[in-house]
Amino acid sequence: MHDFRGFSMGVNYGCDRVRFPAPLTPGARVRAGVEVTAVEPLGGGVQVRTTVTVESEAGQAMCVAETIAYLVP
Repeated sequence: MHDFRGFSMGVNYGCDRVRFPAPLTPGARVRAGVEVTAVEPLGGGVQVRTTVTVESEAGQAMCVAETIAYLVP
């Protein structure tokens, strides 16, 4: 578990990798989950990498995106 308290600003750097392993059918219900995969010191703050997974109600992944953000005090 990571604790990100004490930061006053977060900067979305973008996506490192995005995959679409399956198509989304019209009218399908979806859900998303986020997993923190890495936290590394960077300057006075930290670089946070996450994996965002959007999946169908049945549990099939529709989109998997690896994102990067910077948190600064």
